[in-house]
Amino acid sequence: MDEVELRRKWDRRYAQSDALPAPLEVLADNAHLLPVRGDAVDLACGLGGSALFLARRGLRTRAWDLSPVAVETLQRVAADLPLQAESRDIALRPPQAERFDVICVGHFLERELCPRIAAALRPGGLLFYQTFTRERVDDSGPGSERFRLDCNELLHLFPDLIVRFYREEGRIGDPARGFRNRAQLVAQRPQ
Repeated sequence: MDEVELRRKWDRRYAQSDALPAPLEVLADNAHLLPVRGDAVDLACGLGGSALFLARRGLRTRAWDLSPVAVETLQRVAADLPLQAESRDIALRPPQAERFDVICVGHFLERELCPRIAAALRPGGLLFYQTFTRERVDDSGPGSERFRLDCNELLHLFPDLIVRFYREEGRIGDPARGFRNRAQLVAQRPQ
C-alpha cells in the first residue's frame, strides 16, 4: 500500500470516529515516571489520546500522524493546551536526534525506525511503547503479521535503552483476563 492509499485508509477510519481515545495503557499506568516538564512527542498519534494526556500534564507536546483528518480533529480539541499536531509521515521524516524527553508510540510498528526513535530521546528521556503481538487470544489488531511483534521482540528493538517496565502476557492463564494481544515497554536513554 503506497502512502496515498495508506493516508486515505486512516482518514476514513478517523472520520468515522465519534470519541477521542484514552491514552495508551502503558502511559497512563506509568505516568508516575514522567518528568515534570520537558518536550514530548506522540508518534503515529491517531486522534491523540496520549498526546492530550501528555499536554495536560504540562509537557510541551507534539503529535504526528499520517492522517490530516486525525490531526485536524486533535488540533480542535487541543486548542488551549501546549500541543502542536502535524500531519507527518514519520517513516520519511523521523524525529531528530536528542530532541525529546518523552516519546510515546502506540499500535505502530516500523522496526527500521527503532534506532532513530531511541536516538531522538535526550539523555534520561523515556520511551513509552505499546503495540500488538503475534501471540494473541483474539483477532484484534492488524491482520498482517508484519505489524505484530514476536514474543519478547520489543525488549530487543531498543538495545541501548534501560528497561524500566515491560509487560507481555501471551496466552497463559485465563485468556479472558489481563493485558492480552499486546506488549508494553517503558525504557530510558542512559544519562
